[in-house]
Amino acid sequence: MKNNTSLSEFFDNFRRKKGTANFISSLIAIGIGLVIGIVILLVSNPAESFAGFFTMLVGGFNDGTRSLGNVFYFATPIIMTGLAVGFAFKTGLFNIGASGQFIVGAYVAVLVGVKLPVLGGFQWVVGILAAMIAGAIWGAIPGILKAFLNVHEVISSIMMNYIGMFLVNYLIKQTVLNVYTNRSLPVAATANIPKMGLTTIFPGSSINGGFLVAVLFVVLIYIVLEKTTFGYELKACGYNRYAAKYAGINETRSIVLSMAIAGMLAGIGGALFYLSGAGVYIEVVDVLAAQGFTGISVALLGMSSPIGILFSGIFIAWLQIGGFYMQRYSFVPEFIQIITAIIIYSSAASLIIRNYLEMKKLKKDEKRNQSGITETVIDSLRNNKGGKS
Repeated sequence: MKNNTSLSEFFDNFRRKKGTANFISSLIAIGIGLVIGIVILLVSNPAESFAGFFTMLVGGFNDGTRSLGNVFYFATPIIMTGLAVGFAFKTGLFNIGASGQFIVGAYVAVLVGVKLPVLGGFQWVVGILAAMIAGAIWGAIPGILKAFLNVHEVISSIMMNYIGMFLVNYLIKQTVLNVYTNRSLPVAATANIPKMGLTTIFPGSSINGGFLVAVLFVVLIYIVLEKTTFGYELKACGYNRYAAKYAGINETRSIVLSMAIAGMLAGIGGALFYLSGAGVYIEVVDVLAAQGFTGISVALLGMSSPIGILFSGIFIAWLQIGGFYMQRYSFVPEFIQIITAIIIYSSAASLIIRNYLEMKKLKKDEKRNQSGITETVIDSLRNNKGGKS
């Protein structure tokens, strides 16, 4: 009994320490990225390297509350695509199709925003709901292929990215094209997401209630994954599909639902971005939506935790704003992409190392517990033998 109790305590401690390890791993990755970043700045422009680096770190404080509000504005869509990728990660799937799900959801939201002004104040709500459905359908397709035909979701979701991009380009030309600018028509004023008082706090910025919607979904996804039986079943299926099936979990349904929910989250991200009222339009160009791939970075840096994704999305947006202001010192904004890439590589490397060390420690403790159980059994046999004699 003592050994069983100690083993249970070990697993409890393991779960508690895992969150701390994830946080430390992300901090180490960020530190490595920033150190390498300052080295690159010193090589490229020594005279202004420290001024540019400081400007990047200041990020959302470069222009007071205006730039801080813009941090939250740019963080909103990548938080949602980060959730889309992270949710699939948590359930053992690699959703690399967030870009396609994002743009499909964006198109449906814009279509509602342009064609249905009769909805009045509910137009933006209907636009988000429509984007949810479109994104879920687009995400469910790779899930169905995975569940029933065992097609790897990476391959199918990549193809769905391109199908979504070309399909949206075609549909925009047929339905909501502004022929003078080669992009979508502006949505009705009632389709723009309300500011919800945020511009009072961050005057002059592009922030709107979409950020609060993103935070709401962070909380909802956390509750689903960590506090519900449904979330437990999804994660169990991700850890081991066949063991989950043996335990009575419908693994086929879990895979399809997991990808559908991931697609839904990315689709909402598209709606929040293009219904923001910040003058953004879907352009008819053969380029995949960058927010989908940035979401992969956000999910990796946040270790697929919904709360971690929220903060990593804000951090990436913070760096993007800082990169914009670095142009004062002759640095191109693309420099931030280099920093972000280094951080993500460092994060992935630290994750691999941490998982290796955790598994090694787990096996070591299992052997120790097995040894303790064996000694207990031997002692019990000896005591019983002595009692009989």
